[in-house]
Amino acid sequence: MEKEYFDTPIEFLKGVGPQRAELLRKELGIFNFGDLLTYYPFRYVDRTRYYKCSEAHADLPYVQIRGQIKSLAVQGAGRKKILKAVFADETGSVELKWFQGLKWISSSLKLNRDYVLFGKPNEYQGQINVIHPELEDPEDPTRVKESSLQPVYNSTEKLKSKGLDSKGFLRLQRTLIAALPVNLTESLPESFLSEFKVPSRRNALISIHFPENQEELSKAEFRIKFEELFYIQLKLLFLKLIRSEKIKGVDFPKVGDHFNTFYKDHLPFELTEAQKRVIREIRSDFASGKQMNRLLQGDVGSGKTLVALMCMLLAVDNGYQCCLMAPTEILAVQHAETIAGFMKNQEINVALLTGSVKGKARQELLSSLAEGKINILIGTHALIEDDVKFQSLGFIVIDEQHRFGVEQRARLWKKNNIYPHVLVMTATPIPRTLAMTLYGDLDYSVIDELPPGRMPVKTVHRLDSNRLQVWGFVKDEIKKGRQIYIVYPLIDESEKVDLNNLQEGYESICRDFPSPEYRVSIVHGRMKAADKDAEMQRFIQKKTQIMVATSVIEVGVNVPNATVMIVENAERFGLSQLHQLRGRVGRGSDQSYCILMTGNKLGNDARIRIRTLCETNDGFKISEADLELRGPGDTEGTRQSGMLDLKLANISKDQKIVGLAREAAIRILGDDPSLEKSSNRTLRAGLEKILKKSGDWSRIS
Repeated sequence: MEKEYFDTPIEFLKGVGPQRAELLRKELGIFNFGDLLTYYPFRYVDRTRYYKCSEAHADLPYVQIRGQIKSLAVQGAGRKKILKAVFADETGSVELKWFQGLKWISSSLKLNRDYVLFGKPNEYQGQINVIHPELEDPEDPTRVKESSLQPVYNSTEKLKSKGLDSKGFLRLQRTLIAALPVNLTESLPESFLSEFKVPSRRNALISIHFPENQEELSKAEFRIKFEELFYIQLKLLFLKLIRSEKIKGVDFPKVGDHFNTFYKDHLPFELTEAQKRVIREIRSDFASGKQMNRLLQGDVGSGKTLVALMCMLLAVDNGYQCCLMAPTEILAVQHAETIAGFMKNQEINVALLTGSVKGKARQELLSSLAEGKINILIGTHALIEDDVKFQSLGFIVIDEQHRFGVEQRARLWKKNNIYPHVLVMTATPIPRTLAMTLYGDLDYSVIDELPPGRMPVKTVHRLDSNRLQVWGFVKDEIKKGRQIYIVYPLIDESEKVDLNNLQEGYESICRDFPSPEYRVSIVHGRMKAADKDAEMQRFIQKKTQIMVATSVIEVGVNVPNATVMIVENAERFGLSQLHQLRGRVGRGSDQSYCILMTGNKLGNDARIRIRTLCETNDGFKISEADLELRGPGDTEGTRQSGMLDLKLANISKDQKIVGLAREAAIRILGDDPSLEKSSNRTLRAGLEKILKKSGDWSRIS
């Protein structure tokens, strides 16, 4: 009965039918009763409060007034017809206006009859008016009760055209709730209901749509948010438990000559305490006999690659091969050059495999790899192809891992009989709450110091009207022998308007910085890989002083001589993306600068983003602010991984509930790791349902 209710196709709900059902599927992904039931209101209107006409003013979000229509008339002609009414109570009157449906509305309204008016008050020429108000008969038994909060649902223009505006959804939810099974199976243990003082599942679902009061609504919201977040934590921690208990990892018991020689004789600079701490954590994992699956967070320039290399040397010292997978060829080449440079005085064979390596060169590389002659293989997604076979892969490093699909990462993970150790790295700091929710099954390391000698980048906001001053500053930096990035927004590489914007910018810069005194490169995502690499190499080799680019250089080359990052139309970039772009400079010992260029008109969010970036270089503070502004969104590929299927909870706003959910999951699994106790049958059933639906990908996320 219960399963049938939730799985019933939505077209069979009274008031839907085939046409509306098709729109619900296409517009909102609502296929069945269960989907509609969990389509929650986004806000509520307090229908317990009544105003008088004399109290209505334009600053109020809405008013609800009891009164009567005293006059009703159509004014104007043709398309400019307006239906106007005077709505009055004992304190005064407000004007009502309709621009559509005039004939039907005028015929349905009666003069001098009681109505409840509901709508947004506006002011025009000193008169308060309400446009397209709701007018209800106070005696109508179907109207929302005056003692309750009225739900408001998001809709789309197509759905509204078929009568499914917020009020239409309200009617459907009322029909749906009326058919809700009486004995609904509980999805949380009874102990949780009493511990957290939350309503039953059935009562919570009723109250989230039709709360009697604010207290009832708050309890229902807490219950639903807690359940969503709890099951995410339970899944992550359960899978982590399985991995730590059952998945054997390759054993790296010794610290050998390669590691020790590099550490003592060839380290380019002294490690920070944070780098040393992370290496100790990874060494401990390597020697545990269990598979490591660790997330390494570190801001741009914090030295993650060096840490990864030293851990690779531990693997090589124990007779195993390593690989590092990067999301772009540019970044893979940079890693290969950096690591080969570090290894030039040691007998370590470093190779690069990308889509550009073809024919005989590729076959020779693959043969050497299979024979164990290559110690460290660096590449792009080319590493996951079936003909790439290792003799003994023991350690995998995945850089900027959210740019890879889950199944892609899984294919790399399975290239050895015994699961290799996995280190996933990101230069995009993740707020603690989000990391706990996305990567709660991974061990977690943070490099929270920059190498000595690095000066913080100075960030300033400049308007287009300041451009001559900015260009003067750029010319001064070039005279000192420095190089400059100028980045334009490219939201979608197929958008000609954006590409033209970049091209126009390039042509303008060539005019303002004429050859032969100045030389300019250009890079964007629609260039052929070979052309893009050639332009990047010209910049790296100091053959050009200015690099005009799109955000393809957000994660990319390391050019210590580049000291200025200019971001055009900075308001069109996200906060984390701006921070990543800023990280392209400040990689040498010279003072570097980030200049955020915008027009005069900025939205509130854009102002906050730009102010935040100017005030701090701390990536973690920036990520917290970004989470507050954007919500989880696509941060670290959350949609791609399918981890955050949240209907009501919000990671940024519900951090306290995230903590409570995680504590509860830890407590449950600490007492009953396999969820075999009778008191945990409900949880096991819920967890099995989630694992079956999502697949067990999280270990390689």
